[in-house]
Amino acid sequence: MPQGQPESVPDDGLTTRQRRNRPLVLVHTGTGKGKSTAAFGLALRAWTQGWPIGVFQFVKSAKWKVGEEQALKVLGASGEGGSVAWHKMGEGWSWVQRDSQLSNEEAAREGWEQVKRDLAAETHTLYVLDEFAYPLHWGWVDTAEVIEVLRNRPGTQHVVITGRNAPQELLDFADLVTEMTKVKHPMDAGQKGQRGIEW
Repeated sequence: MPQGQPESVPDDGLTTRQRRNRPLVLVHTGTGKGKSTAAFGLALRAWTQGWPIGVFQFVKSAKWKVGEEQALKVLGASGEGGSVAWHKMGEGWSWVQRDSQLSNEEAAREGWEQVKRDLAAETHTLYVLDEFAYPLHWGWVDTAEVIEVLRNRPGTQHVVITGRNAPQELLDFADLVTEMTKVKHPMDAGQKGQRGIEW
């Protein structure tokens, strides 16, 4: 196990073990590639620990095939690690103009209501709220409510939220924030996404 040393230790009355095992909120945001990929990598780690994992995909279409979905479902069904539940809430890519924006908004709200129920029931140990920053940024789901629910979640439930434009209030609240910054991307040279890299 890595033995990193924290720069400072708060005077909070907790033991090292208690502080180490407290539940975390992680946010992967920014314009660069890799936010969801990093979250799914975390889910692989959680699976090896035997943790029940809940993946909630916001915004992305239920018809869109995600490579990590198939892999994690197979692993979850293997009985060797943690279980995996996968939920898709989105009706399609949000930045493509459609007449069905209301259905996207409703789907995002319904997805958040399911997350709240699962948190209250302590259903999972790791929650991957993929692309959840978008509904927060657009005001479809209230950021203050999300922070309050996460602050008061019972047990030891870790939550990772991905997506561009994560609200500042969420960044301030989170325990770990990573901003993915694009330096260079094949799309800059006109190359579209490809199998095994984007999906």
